[in-house]
Amino acid sequence: MSEDKTAQPIFSEEVTTRTPPWGEVNLLEEGDRYRINRIIVNPGYHISTQMHYHRSEHWIVVAGTAKVICGGEETLLLPKQSTYVPMNTPHRVENPGVIPLVMIEVQNGEYLGNDDIIRFPEEDAKRNAKK
Repeated sequence: MSEDKTAQPIFSEEVTTRTPPWGEVNLLEEGDRYRINRIIVNPGYHISTQMHYHRSEHWIVVAGTAKVICGGEETLLLPKQSTYVPMNTPHRVENPGVIPLVMIEVQNGEYLGNDDIIRFPEEDAKRNAKK
């Protein structure tokens, strides 16, 4: 009898939560080649400019307003709107509003480790200098 080798999603009864200075990340579900997070960005904060070699991301805005910079293009997203972030593309999200930005993030790729987060602190420094 052969074993079933299909990927089984991992549902956590206790949501894994990280609290970076800009907000909160809740791991909702993880499986082979994907991860689903609930991300909260506090008003006036942003997630640093970064890119990934091995994964793409989809962001869906649930509440608030997202200012997304992806590949040099700037877009405002409102609730029920979404965007796709391709692999190898510098990206950043900001909360320009006065209420928390809540997004669902779906990561998809061959490798989802935290060491596949390449940060661009010089881009953030340039943006902050313009304010």
